Amino acid sequence: MRQPITDLIHHPYAPPASFAAPQPGIHKASTVFFADVAAMRARDWKTKAGYTYGLHGTPTTFTLEERLATLEGGTECLLAPSGLAALALVAFALLKTGDEVLLPDNAYGPNKALTTGELANFGITHRMYDAMDPADLAAKLSDRTRLVWVEAPGSVTMECPDLPALVERCRARGIVTALDNTWGAGLAFAPFDFNGSGQGVDISVQALTKYPSGGGDVLMGSVVTRDERLHRALKLTHLRMGFGVGANDVETLLRSLPSIALRYDAHDRSARMLARWLAGREEIAQVLHPALEESPGHAHWRTLCGGGAGPDAGRAAGLFSVVFDERYGAAQIDRFCDSLKLFRLGYSWGGPVSLVVPYDIGLMRDATVARWPYKGALVRFSTGLEATNDLRDDLDQALAAL
Repeated sequence: MRQPITDLIHHPYAPPASFAAPQPGIHKASTVFFADVAAMRARDWKTKAGYTYGLHGTPTTFTLEERLATLEGGTECLLAPSGLAALALVAFALLKTGDEVLLPDNAYGPNKALTTGELANFGITHRMYDAMDPADLAAKLSDRTRLVWVEAPGSVTMECPDLPALVERCRARGIVTALDNTWGAGLAFAPFDFNGSGQGVDISVQALTKYPSGGGDVLMGSVVTRDERLHRALKLTHLRMGFGVGANDVETLLRSLPSIALRYDAHDRSARMLARWLAGREEIAQVLHPALEESPGHAHWRTLCGGGAGPDAGRAAGLFSVVFDERYGAAQIDRFCDSLKLFRLGYSWGGPVSLVVPYDIGLMRDATVARWPYKGALVRFSTGLEATNDLRDDLDQALAAL
């Protein structure tokens, strides 16, 4: 007689399939069952036509991938355990010993570290280029260049490049372009179709940790493309590297995505108001925010992100940086940051809590690229979802501590 525990594990009940609700069901699996050996042998892990193993996709991960591809205007998407893992996936899929990759000098720091560390160890060389000078990029492209990274705007310093011009220089040489689109989030501009021109990057990467999650509690990344050949190469590397994401984290993303535009615009409004207010303070030498006319690359942002007439046109996320007057030393800048009550000291952005980080730009730039023009200390702000007036009052009292 069969024991109850066996019947419990092999219970025949299956709920009816007609259940429908605002949020999709969450499927957790490593093992996936097959009806018979023929089905097992016929199943192809490279498509979404069926399931082979949890690492290769479940209904839950496939759903998030399809929605993210739609958000960014792509056709194929892969999930990675973090934004940095997504950047690494692109590099390892497309580069081999003897190849060269180019990065803007204002690129996301961990992507630089990956390039100068693991990629260099594998015999992959790199060069930095001035993101604000398409001619500098063009001059540094070589017969060994296989991948060029672009960012809009630059990490921390927020310059907005002429993205179409950079991409055009690469396309003329048949070189793949990959965009770190975490700032744009698929909302500020269309990465695969700049302003309806039909021109765009080949690959768009996001740290879903930021705006798609919105809670400061998920680590995940995505790689989106329209190119089936590129997607196949990425997917093979994805398999071989064993990149997987947890179903509970995917559930969090699926729950947050419907509100991403509302949250993005709220962050944007608050950041613009605070950036304009700080621009009028005598303690501040320069505000770096793409939507402000005096910020480097503002005209490029206006073209790329639909910034028409009026100060609130276009989209610009919730990040901005300020350069303090050079009379303030490092200890004073630290005291300013420590005096903030609502802005918390912490990395990342896109969550409900406002964040602040002081940076030493001198340590972040390559000596072979154009020099950083400002002498004062730089501090980056990420606006959360607090009331903007409360955030302004917090900045006001911390400035008094200078």
